[in-house]
Amino acid sequence: MAHQVHIIGGGLAGSEAAWQLAQRGVKVRLSEMRGSGEMTAAHQTNGLAELVCSNSFRSDDDEKNAVGLLHHEMRRLDSIIMAAGEVARVPAGSAMAVDRDVFSAEVQKRLEQHPNIEVVREKVDRLPAEGLTVVATGPLTAASLAESIVSATGEDRLAFFDAIAPIVYRDSIDMSKAWIQSRWNKTTAASNEDGDYINCPMDKAQYEAFVQGLLEAEKGEFKEWEANTPYFDGCMPIEVMAERGIETLRYGPMKGVGLDNPHDRTEEHPQGRWPYAVVQLRQDNKLGTLWNMVGFQTKMKYGAQVELFRTIPGLENAEFARLGGLHRNTFINSPELLDRQLRLKSAPHIRFAGQVTGCEGYVESSAVGLMAGMMAASELVGEAWSPPPATSAMGALLSHITGDADAAHFQPMNVNFGLFPPLHEVKKKQRKEAYTTRAKADFGEWLAGMKVPA
Repeated sequence: MAHQVHIIGGGLAGSEAAWQLAQRGVKVRLSEMRGSGEMTAAHQTNGLAELVCSNSFRSDDDEKNAVGLLHHEMRRLDSIIMAAGEVARVPAGSAMAVDRDVFSAEVQKRLEQHPNIEVVREKVDRLPAEGLTVVATGPLTAASLAESIVSATGEDRLAFFDAIAPIVYRDSIDMSKAWIQSRWNKTTAASNEDGDYINCPMDKAQYEAFVQGLLEAEKGEFKEWEANTPYFDGCMPIEVMAERGIETLRYGPMKGVGLDNPHDRTEEHPQGRWPYAVVQLRQDNKLGTLWNMVGFQTKMKYGAQVELFRTIPGLENAEFARLGGLHRNTFINSPELLDRQLRLKSAPHIRFAGQVTGCEGYVESSAVGLMAGMMAASELVGEAWSPPPATSAMGALLSHITGDADAAHFQPMNVNFGLFPPLHEVKKKQRKEAYTTRAKADFGEWLAGMKVPA
């Protein structure tokens, strides 16, 4: 079957992109290397859309939860992932969980039976030189294709231990204990306050207790297929640094020198004294709603992170948009490399979709695949594709990937309300419902105005 769009990768994103294109009458070639004699180190079957880790799509609450809102939007767009998920659904309270074998089989059946889709079991070693293409190979991209992506993007490396630092919601930080300042009072043109960092101070006793907590905290284990992947340069886990000596962190990411604590002013020190140690947070998105804990990448288990990080002055009531992690990952620096249509700027016939774009999670990967399919379908008929509003879950995720995130510090992200344009005028307790109400209204208006049928 002659194809109009070539999709590389039969995971969640590739499957969703293929479905969206096929439903709009586009002929698709879906290449999946599993079943051709090749297998990844993590997959167990040749099934399309195999769930490698958890069987959960997380919360299905579309009134108070960002990922539940994403479910809602995807259902409105005839998502194959959401439809197959309903067929394979198992009890999980307010979450959406599936029987992974039933789910994969349902996705594969629907794709293989579609007259506009040809599923080909083949390994693709290089990015195609021409023809509309969607690359959706995920975090386990084959080495040969990864090298081709490196060559096309100019990045020096794709596969590494992705050491992720926690991200905190700005409005959950206690600024009666923390303050904004850059070291030595250095500022940048982009700064709209007295500095670029939020600083959380520690005295000696607090610091030493914190280091001890790092050493004693329960750590996650590496999967077998991750064992030989090196740490990314400059992303050493904070607990590994702590193991090197009690003072290591205080002369590294927790260095207090040059930071004057305004909450500790005296006659002798009218600007404030330097703290013994400090935890710094750097703005993570253009909206200023999310702040990254600088240098705090970690392999600690989630519960241990929350318990320990809430001992930091100013973060006692911290709410986390994302906790730290360390795992093998493959992703590109999308804010720098992709345009707003997910096209590679240096080769615009190629789109990227799914986890390789720097989104985190099954549903997020599927949503980006869904949008990539819609974009390609519009391009084929010569229609400009207007993205979902930034106030919607899909629009917020797309905005983060293609420009709102800080390209210099870009890391994978789950969908969360911190990616949405803020609603400062709404009381905090009512904000989640306000986000979803606004999103549904704006998404519905966008859907009604689409030129290419949804």
